[in-house]
Amino acid sequence: MATVAAVTANESPKKNRIQVSNTKKPLFFYVNLAKRYIQQHNEVELSALGMAIATVVTIAEILKNNGLATEKKVLTSTVGMKDENKGRLVQKAKIEIVLGKSEKFDNLMAPANTTDASKAAADDNK
Repeated sequence: MATVAAVTANESPKKNRIQVSNTKKPLFFYVNLAKRYIQQHNEVELSALGMAIATVVTIAEILKNNGLATEKKVLTSTVGMKDENKGRLVQKAKIEIVLGKSEKFDNLMAPANTTDASKAAADDNK
């Protein structure tokens, strides 16, 4: 499954949500996953807590600056979580960014798909 963090009880798992972690996967894993989600669902929801917020913003900016996505919605909030070390309740910042498929998305993604196909064809001829 693509989601990395656990979904809390009051949230239903969405098929187009990516919960980003700083420690689990490299940045471009999430960028490429977001591209795939946009292809499949026409939008993607990027979500993060605490220190991972900067990573989510970076992912969103990469997709927007490359012309692949448009910003639909940005939500910020705080959530209470139990501190594993001290056992007390701590407030964590949360961000959710919804990105939609840009008009240029299919044209920009087409060259990547054709080069993959031509590489495979070249490998078959060897």
